[in-house]
Amino acid sequence: MAVCFVAVTAREEVLGRIRAALGTASGEEPAAYGGPRAYRSHGDLDGAAMLDLLADRLIDYRCSVRRCTDADLSATIAAALSERGAARIVLPGELGLPLPDPQDVSEGGEWVVDDGLSAEELDTFDAVVTTATVAIAETGTIVLDGSAGQGRRALTLIPDYHLCVVEASQIVQLVPEAVARLASTAGRPLTWISGPSATSDIELDRVEGVHGPRTLEVILVGGARAG
Repeated sequence: MAVCFVAVTAREEVLGRIRAALGTASGEEPAAYGGPRAYRSHGDLDGAAMLDLLADRLIDYRCSVRRCTDADLSATIAAALSERGAARIVLPGELGLPLPDPQDVSEGGEWVVDDGLSAEELDTFDAVVTTATVAIAETGTIVLDGSAGQGRRALTLIPDYHLCVVEASQIVQLVPEAVARLASTAGRPLTWISGPSATSDIELDRVEGVHGPRTLEVILVGGARAG
């Protein structure tokens, strides 16, 4: 029996896979865009399951995670900052959160509102506290859009510790759901955060805090157990 081998270039193999994914007829060049897609656009998890999934993903990214009820939020913020040893804490103006007395956080503690502080001034703070716009459970991603409670991008990139408060109602399961929620603020400078700032060299030695906070801590509020 004769065996015939047909050489296939890398280009042909890639295009063949694209045709199969798009459902185009054999021999046709696939369109640059379009074609049938099987992407999920809506999740199927309930609120409690999304909270659990987001917490797991954040921990995978080396985030610290606390979960509390609305009634415990002020005490949870105080505990997080106190354990961090944070005294000087910068805020993005109107935060809309029940903040504890700074003296309950640290002796000599103080809240300072960002009114256009320079990068050098921001670098002197022990922590920054913000809210978020939306969080994606499946990817462990938190999105900030620079609106009230989140502040400008430099505010969350320069201090070494970022404490972010996320409400259960802000959590979606999938990226398309997050994009839909962000449609009304798409013109804003969005910051997508998946864990603390980190990078690795060619030998995969991980270094944290290179281009953002070394430590990200997230408080998930609502439908959650304390801790």
